[in-house]
Amino acid sequence: MINKINKPTIHDIARALKIDSSTVSRALNNSPKVKEDTKKIILAKAEELGYQRNLLASNLRKNITNTIGVVVPRISRHFFSSAIQGIEETAYQAGYNVIICQSLDQLDRERKIVDGLVSNRVDGLLISVSMETIDYNHLEVLKRSGVPLVFFDRHCQIPGYSSVIIDDFKGGFDATEHLILKGCKNIVHFSGPLEVEIYKKRFEGYQAALSKYGISFNSEYILSSRLMEKDGYECIEKLLEKGLEIDGLFSSNDLAAIGAMKYLKEQGIKTPEDVAIVGFSNEPVSRVIEPSITTIDQSGFEMGKLAIDLLLEHITNKSIPKKGQTIILESKLIERDSSKRK
Repeated sequence: MINKINKPTIHDIARALKIDSSTVSRALNNSPKVKEDTKKIILAKAEELGYQRNLLASNLRKNITNTIGVVVPRISRHFFSSAIQGIEETAYQAGYNVIICQSLDQLDRERKIVDGLVSNRVDGLLISVSMETIDYNHLEVLKRSGVPLVFFDRHCQIPGYSSVIIDDFKGGFDATEHLILKGCKNIVHFSGPLEVEIYKKRFEGYQAALSKYGISFNSEYILSSRLMEKDGYECIEKLLEKGLEIDGLFSSNDLAAIGAMKYLKEQGIKTPEDVAIVGFSNEPVSRVIEPSITTIDQSGFEMGKLAIDLLLEHITNKSIPKKGQTIILESKLIERDSSKRK
C-alpha cells in the first residue's frame, strides 16, 4: 500500500505492477532495453499514482544541475534588468534555470554569493562585478572547481575567462567629443572607481578626446563615487563650491548625471545653456526627465544574450578555455536636450 503522505517512488510503481524496480527506472528514462508495451504500462501506472521524477537527484548523478548563476550589482538598474531578460530568454530555450543574485556593489557580499552558487553546483556563472571588486581571487578559484565563468559589462582581466563588454573607451571618447563640439572647454568627469576596468576605459576615452582637441587635463575635474543620484548631486556641489568654472559634464552613468542636473537647477544654472551634460547607460528615466539626457546606449538585452550564448558554449564543451574570448559591442551616443545648444 502506498503511503499517501509521501510522494510515490519507483519502488511503489514496481510493487503495484509486480515487476523489478530497475525495469521501472529504465522505462522512466526511456531506455531501449525496455519493450515499448512495457514502457506504456509503466508510464500509465506512474501517472495514475502521481509519480514525479526527481530531476535534481538525476542531474546530480550526471554531475549537472541545468542551473546557471547570474550575479549583478543591482537588479533595479535598467541595464542589468535588460541583460537578465536576454539571459533568461536564451537559458530557458536551452533548458536551463537561472538563479539571479545581486551584490549591491559589495565585494564581501559578491564573494559569499559566488561561493554559495558554486556550493550549490551551478553549471556555469555569469557575473558583472561590484565596484569594490579589485581583488578577484574568489573568481580565479573557479577554475579549480571547473565552473565556466563569463563576465558581462563590468569585467576583470583574468586569463582564460571570456567577457562580453561594450567599447567603454569609445563611449567615453564620443561623450566627451560631443561636449567639445558643443563648445564646452571645462568638462567635468564623474567616474566610478578607476580600478574597475569599465570606468578606467571611460576615463581614458575622456582623456583622449581632450587631447585630440588640445584641451588641458585638469585632475580637479575628475570625481570618483558609487555613481548614485545623491553622489552626482554632492559631486557637482563640491566643484561649484570650489569656484571651478564648468561648462560640460560627462558622467559614467545616467543616475549621477541626473543628481548633478538637479543641483544645477536648484542653483539657477541652466542645462544645457550653462552646463551641457552627457550620461551613460540610457536608463529609461533619462528620456523623460526635463531636460532629457544625452547618453551612451549599452544594449543590455543584446549583451545578456551574447553572454549566455558564450557560457552555454563553454558548458557544452565541458572545459574552461585556456584563452578567453572577448566580444566587444559598439557604443552609441543618443543626443537629447541636455546637450543641445543653439
